Amino acid sequence: MKEIESLIKKALKYKESGLTEHEIADELNVSKETASWFLSKGKNKKPSGDLKIGWRSVGVYPSRMGFISDALCDIILEECEEISTVVGIALNGIPYATFVADKLGVEMAIFRPYYQKSGVFSSNYASVKGKNVVILDDVVGTGVTFKSAIKAIKAEKGKPVLCLAMLNKRAQNSIDGVPLRALIRARVI
Repeated sequence: MKEIESLIKKALKYKESGLTEHEIADELNVSKETASWFLSKGKNKKPSGDLKIGWRSVGVYPSRMGFISDALCDIILEECEEISTVVGIALNGIPYATFVADKLGVEMAIFRPYYQKSGVFSSNYASVKGKNVVILDDVVGTGVTFKSAIKAIKAEKGKPVLCLAMLNKRAQNSIDGVPLRALIRARVI
């Protein structure tokens, strides 16, 4: 219960700082429904089946992120014949996309999802136009963020060839027809 109270405090602090429910969910690595429950101070009905993911032991040291990125590269090489660009989904997909793009010798693009709109690509990084693209994020739950990225890539005339996450909370093996792979698949039973 102590951890729940700590998460509620963090969620409320993030809300006071101006983050939206979606941003709070991303920051805490929980579903939007769980973030909403935290913001209600646990008064609403608790959503079932969510997992709280903590990456701190990995994310603190770049060397550990590099090791994880090696495994992600291995999956990409196993699944894809040719890629030109790795798209890192802001915020937590960016460092891994940086390592992966460097290790594979390909370009890197950054996608910023917006939950009321489709999202945008950062103009400071590579374009996805006419390229085979791997989309990378830390966790996939509902798949909404990946769907948004897929839609944006197609709108830019790119070709999404793989969605890749460190942790998959979904039962499905694809998102909008794009294969989905992950290092770990979690299930609530």
